[in-house]
Amino acid sequence: KLQGARGYQMAVLKNTRQEAFAEALARGANKTEADVLAGYDGGSAATPNAARLITNDKVKARVAELKVRAANRTEISVASITERLLSIADKGEAKAENPAMLAVARASLMDAAKLNGLVTDKAAIEANVNLTKIERAIVNAQN
Repeated sequence: KLQGARGYQMAVLKNTRQEAFAEALARGANKTEADVLAGYDGGSAATPNAARLITNDKVKARVAELKVRAANRTEISVASITERLLSIADKGEAKAENPAMLAVARASLMDAAKLNGLVTDKAAIEANVNLTKIERAIVNAQN
């Protein structure tokens, strides 16, 4: 059984095709693609079957659960990678007498900023942006 989004235990759907359908939807497939990926007949029968499955309460709950689990894994991954990058930056700044270590610190801060969506490849950035701790650190490292 799997831990549900609200703390309850949710099991994999007993119907393997419904489970495959839910998994495909959670991965981003549309209902017709999910229907075919789950092993149901394609063609004109796929649309009504997919429409029926997508309104099934168990399937809807399972899709929601899978999406929450995926979001949690992504959040944990971004958070842990950011933490490691900031740790590397701190170590590089601690050895500021070595220019190579400052370059490592700057690169780590830029990677963390990019990972968190704080830096884009756009040439122009609006002037009235609230700077976060990472952005301020990047600006300070460049000066």
